Amino acid sequence: MQEKIEELRRRIHEHNYRYYVLNDPIISDYEFDALLRELQELEARYPQFDDPNSPTRRVGSDLSSGFVSVPHRFPMLSLGNTYSEEEVREFDARIRREVDEPVEYVCELKFDGTAISLTYEHGRLLRAVTRGDGSVGDDVTANVRTIRSVPLQLMGDDYPDFFEIRGEILMPHSSFERLNREREDIGESPFANPRNAAAGTLKLQNSAEVARRGLDNFMYWVVGENLPFQSHYESLQAARRWGFKVSEHTRKCSSIEEIFEFIHLWDKKRETLPYDTDGAVIKVDRFSLQQRLGTTAKAPRWAVAYKFKAEQARTRLRSVDFQVGRTGAVTPVANLDPVHLAGTVVKRASLHNADQIALLDIRLQDMVYVEKGGEIIPKITGVDLSARPADSRPFEFIDRCPECGTPLVKDEGEARHYCPNALHCPPQIVGRIVHFIARKAMEIDGLGEETVQLLYDHALIRDPADLYELKREDLMALPRLGEKSADNILESIRRSREVPFPRVLFAIGIRYVGETTAKNLARQFQNIDALMEADEETLSGAEEVGEKIARSIRAYFEDPENRRLIDRLRAQGLSFELRQREDATDRLQGLNFVISGTFERHSREQLKELIERHGGRNLSGVSSNVDYLLAGAHIGPAKLAKAQKLGVKMISEADFEQMIAEEGETSPDGTVGRVSDSEGSDRPETSQEAESLTSNGKNIPLQGRLF
Repeated sequence: MQEKIEELRRRIHEHNYRYYVLNDPIISDYEFDALLRELQELEARYPQFDDPNSPTRRVGSDLSSGFVSVPHRFPMLSLGNTYSEEEVREFDARIRREVDEPVEYVCELKFDGTAISLTYEHGRLLRAVTRGDGSVGDDVTANVRTIRSVPLQLMGDDYPDFFEIRGEILMPHSSFERLNREREDIGESPFANPRNAAAGTLKLQNSAEVARRGLDNFMYWVVGENLPFQSHYESLQAARRWGFKVSEHTRKCSSIEEIFEFIHLWDKKRETLPYDTDGAVIKVDRFSLQQRLGTTAKAPRWAVAYKFKAEQARTRLRSVDFQVGRTGAVTPVANLDPVHLAGTVVKRASLHNADQIALLDIRLQDMVYVEKGGEIIPKITGVDLSARPADSRPFEFIDRCPECGTPLVKDEGEARHYCPNALHCPPQIVGRIVHFIARKAMEIDGLGEETVQLLYDHALIRDPADLYELKREDLMALPRLGEKSADNILESIRRSREVPFPRVLFAIGIRYVGETTAKNLARQFQNIDALMEADEETLSGAEEVGEKIARSIRAYFEDPENRRLIDRLRAQGLSFELRQREDATDRLQGLNFVISGTFERHSREQLKELIERHGGRNLSGVSSNVDYLLAGAHIGPAKLAKAQKLGVKMISEADFEQMIAEEGETSPDGTVGRVSDSEGSDRPETSQEAESLTSNGKNIPLQGRLF
């Protein structure tokens, strides 16, 4: 049986490599899922054959453990940085002068992530260690195992018996944007950039959360003794064969002109990449020349990093506004003289918090430098001290809420100031109601932020429960709202009573409880009463709930006003217990979907709920992990272009309805539902036939993969 288990692991490793690295699967996702389920069952039955590198470990573990410091067998040196082309020319001239023979270089993108060293023994991942101080780093093997593009078992048979490979763990833009939306929605400070997000994620104690955040990697340096190669470029090609993700943009160059061609190309094209890169790395190719050139105490003498210049603008800081969010978090926002930057006019930039203002010593009327972090978010990166007015004074952060006058608080370990007056601070009240009606929460159409503000200003609502007591005449009395709009809003409020418990729990707005955490809490506690009575220790044991979230949940339910809100919402018929749907199926088990556009018969939240009800999974951004782009009218052009580039299959609303329809059922466009998998069905038998079936002229794969 051990041989059977090991053969399954080998086959799954190979198919993972073809799927996640090559983007060239050779079996259907249905067949892949079947292999994985068989392996899971055998591993459960025969625990004596446990293997930490099994592909079933990709999901991570909820167990926490401290990181162990590990010495690097080969020091992890830094690269010398250069910011001018003249210094690159000097680097080339020095190399050619010292070796006195023809030199070839390898030019690579410089990834903006966090460095990692992976050790492999007998072709299996043994250890993953961070850079640390270059001599000693942290063992983060459990977290790195969750990154699906990192091979756990190498392919082929020509790899060294023991070696290290260095590279960069990074967070793609799609994962970064999704993570920051989630953090802001639950009152957490967003990450400043994908590099910080990747570094922070890699050091989490919960590897299941690491797996969820969507890290990726690129490997760029094979390290070891007696390597079977003559050059760096040759070693990278071998690493690619073994299953590592090596950048396809790496280029061999034999002249300084070719090096600059590479630099200029990617200085312009880097904005098109789905991840951050902040420069180019130039390395002498031949190992024999690298050895002759040697290293300094800090860096190799045979390599240099050329840093791209961030597009930057200089403008004056006129004033600072303070915005109060629904959780009470106070965010300072800089008002700037308008300035052109990266194709847009920038007038405002987030200052994040008081610590950031103090760190940069930003003062009113300063001339400040503005960049776009990750080419997306304007941020102030520095001050032109030579232009500072003589009468300038250090900036003083406010100590009272700008909206209600309540003294602000700043908890230990928190970067932000908060207004604690949750029940009576106007923007917090309005923000909580806006959160309550959002698509991912109660999905009450027709009530936007402006309408909620109008209802609040006219004293018609003070908390979410008041929405269920609104009358037609209340709404019609508001500016720009007629009979039809009022009726639509009231009908949407009525339908919201059907929203399931996990979304209701997310909607009530407990600080730090996001959409995923709300689903986990609902699944574990089943109803609001059990959740309200759970102590901190019990809450901390729930999936993805640590001490901070547990304290926040307890604080929420200990407030009598919040309990009264729950009682009022319950009296209005909202669902506060988890109900197992009789119509739940596994028809979409393992399939990953991205939804974009507008649809005739469903809202996007309804489509997401249908996907999850039938075993599928919703992703926020298009990537190679996506099986389908469910496309409606007015689809986002960026998602469409990326889906076409990656070959992600697009389906219509009618196609989707057919996928979830039972055998013989007819979807609204008149097509017949797909066949069932019961005995006697005509489901294709071969892998080629099983990969797709045709619906309305589109190819639709039967199954997706999770690992």
